[in-house]
Amino acid sequence: MRRTAALVTAGVLALLSGCTAGNGEGSSSASASASSSSASATTPADAPPPRLQLAPADGAVDVAPGLPLEISVTDGELGDVTVTDDAGTEVPGQVADGDTEGTEVWTADGALAYGSTYTVTASATNADDERAEATSTFTTAVPDALATPAIGPLDGQTVGVGMPIRVYFEQPVTDQAAVESHLRVTSSTPTDGVWSWISDTEVHFRPSQYWPAETDVTLDADLQGVPLGGGVFGEKDRTVSFHVGARHVSIADAATHRLQVFDGDQLVQDFPMSAGSPDNPSYNGPHVVTELNAERIMDSSTYGVPVDSPGGYRTPVQWAVRLSDSGEFVHGAPWSVAQQGRENVSHGCINLSTENARWFFDFSQPGDVVEIVNSGAGTLASDIDDWTVPWDQWRAGSALA
Repeated sequence: MRRTAALVTAGVLALLSGCTAGNGEGSSSASASASSSSASATTPADAPPPRLQLAPADGAVDVAPGLPLEISVTDGELGDVTVTDDAGTEVPGQVADGDTEGTEVWTADGALAYGSTYTVTASATNADDERAEATSTFTTAVPDALATPAIGPLDGQTVGVGMPIRVYFEQPVTDQAAVESHLRVTSSTPTDGVWSWISDTEVHFRPSQYWPAETDVTLDADLQGVPLGGGVFGEKDRTVSFHVGARHVSIADAATHRLQVFDGDQLVQDFPMSAGSPDNPSYNGPHVVTELNAERIMDSSTYGVPVDSPGGYRTPVQWAVRLSDSGEFVHGAPWSVAQQGRENVSHGCINLSTENARWFFDFSQPGDVVEIVNSGAGTLASDIDDWTVPWDQWRAGSALA
């Protein structure tokens, strides 16, 4: 039996019905050849006749062209599998193991065409060389629209060890298992990474711990022909490869008022800092660098405090390294140099001198990690940073869990 690694999607399983072949009562006419080939009387020692079941079932319509075809074999081993289009031309594809015992899947070398008719024919043989054959003819769906999701990191980018892979869809994904099974991540250093759905339009991938440094990672998003939801199908396959660079995991301690910067295991800087004040404490937990701005306007209205209200502000800063979507940055703050290393006076950011902020800006890359500890606030919200989600909870967010 030909076997390689493969995935079976929920969409195909829903179609598993109707087209069977074998020598028992109620089998399809395709099994007649097997029945006639064993006309002699059987004995208890004879092997049971082979049986096949195909999905999609014969006559199925609106079949997703990017999903694999499923072949179940009972009391035998799978033989030949051929798929032909409506012109009789054979479609190239591969057979591999399915997720359940006795199940194989056939996957086209590229998605099938939309709005087209195909015929799959499969055979099986038992231990007595009895042969059965089954055939199913089905028609693929016609999409209402095609879409290509956005992916981060970008192809060719170098990132830090805390950068998750993020895939963003424009519309809610209704068959998340089908989509997730077509998002394959490989890395030069193997990890235990898992996909987790942040919402019905966004899915992220990360390992249980930060990525190993100096690792090459590739995402094959083979979504062409895969149903995304609401009549929308994946427009094309995409491959994104990126490099995880040096391990930069810094510790910002709100109790000692120090920012310790590590390059790998080596402490390379120990800066005095000022974290969020008691009225505006910084959030604890891992923060991932997502953006670097040499100049930026800090505006309180971006998190709901009007500029002209008490506590409001609109302040230009230099060397701003964004740590979260909650508005936390490491940045230069020359106005708080006297407090840096002594007390926390910021609106939640990590304040450094201009010189030290410039050094940290030049050192940082997207995906680096700053772990804030001993702050009076709670932990950074899990919908803002993936690393605050407990691993068991993260794994439970997979549609294939």
